[in-house]
Amino acid sequence: METKGKKLPIIQNKCEFTGYDATKLLKETATIRDLITKRATLEILFPLCCTTEPVRHKQFKESLKGISSKTLSTRLSELVSEGILERETFAEVPPRVEYKLTKKGQELIESITDLLEWMKKWSKK
Repeated sequence: METKGKKLPIIQNKCEFTGYDATKLLKETATIRDLITKRATLEILFPLCCTTEPVRHKQFKESLKGISSKTLSTRLSELVSEGILERETFAEVPPRVEYKLTKKGQELIESITDLLEWMKKWSKK
């Protein structure tokens, strides 16, 4: 791990996660970390964590005020590409598109919920 050409001090054998060193772990998880931290990603995922029913694109659009249609569509596509959401299209008029969490997505939500609980516990009040 480097910053401005200088190596950061890493304590040997103290910064490992189940057989991975921290630098390798960060490289391996870069794509999914980038997606999770993008604007609107969590706002899209959380309504899905409380239901086993698919959510329609229109429902996302109505519930996510302040997020543009373009951002919503882009983020949904990225989540589908990453295997976090499953997208189903119905040949109807008007067209109907539904999204639901995959097993990978359900595990992600559980992990993020744990992290949010930790943040809530340690946030300044």
